[in-house]
Amino acid sequence: MPTFPFLEALGHGITIIDTGFMRPRFDAAYLVVESGRAAYIDSGTNDALPRLLAALDAQGLGREAVDYVIVTHVHLDHAGAAGLLMQQLPNARLVVHPRGAPHMIDPSALVAGASAVYGAEQVARTYGTVQPVPAGRVLASHDGMVLDLAGLPLLLIETPGHARHHHCIWDERSRGWFSGDTFGLSYPEFETPGGRYLLPTTTPVQFEPEPLKASVARMLEHRPVCMYLTHYGRVDDVGPLAAQLVEQIDAMVVLARQLAAADDRDARLRSGLARLYRERLRARGSGLDDARIDELLATDVTLNAQGLGVWLDREARNAA
Repeated sequence: MPTFPFLEALGHGITIIDTGFMRPRFDAAYLVVESGRAAYIDSGTNDALPRLLAALDAQGLGREAVDYVIVTHVHLDHAGAAGLLMQQLPNARLVVHPRGAPHMIDPSALVAGASAVYGAEQVARTYGTVQPVPAGRVLASHDGMVLDLAGLPLLLIETPGHARHHHCIWDERSRGWFSGDTFGLSYPEFETPGGRYLLPTTTPVQFEPEPLKASVARMLEHRPVCMYLTHYGRVDDVGPLAAQLVEQIDAMVVLARQLAAADDRDARLRSGLARLYRERLRARGSGLDDARIDELLATDVTLNAQGLGVWLDREARNAA
């Protein structure tokens, strides 16, 4: 059976696929296999297609063995390749939150929204042409839906806060959540003597702090032993990481509100967020220097600042 350096078996029939987006071990998709049937969770971008299919080859499975492609939400680093992947999988259905389903059937508004954040040229260069999925192959999820993968139940729950079109997937066998962006991000470079460092992601345009904290609390009710992050990989020590995540959500909200009326709000948000993350990493014993931390988090700092700005403006409009 072939082996590939971008695949890692995690046990319980789960393989992590490094999609190759941005840098190594930055963006993950997962393949779940049970009794010869398979499901993908998240897809990365179009460039990930060869790696996604190689994960099937490594399991000795054909394209027809895939029953589901489940996207946690429709941001393009999670769902950009879903349409292209579905073209290769004759029996699969795309499972997506109902708010995201129309954007998988017709990606034009999704691409336009990403272009408003990143710029049209950057979106085209980074994500390629996002392929639509025929409506008849799209299955909209609902809160509490259970998918049957050859007898393995996969529970889907709504998890707003990062995005209103976000759901997470519970695997009872491994007692873990495929958390998309709801449980934040934790790059492997952030392994410290105090364990992995994890931070929230508040990217535009639907960050909502209280729903996000409620989603995390709801996931913890299942007493998970691990989380499968898209950014990046399996993390354990779930309780302390959840406390770390919630503390930082609150700290980011305090920072944003302090700067709500600042003329140079975005620049000061970026500076404040970078400082906050460096301090948290230092407190956990990270040996990375400031330049390396800033390099690893440059994109996240920019996007988190933009998302906090959108949230502040929405709060101001609602209060008017």
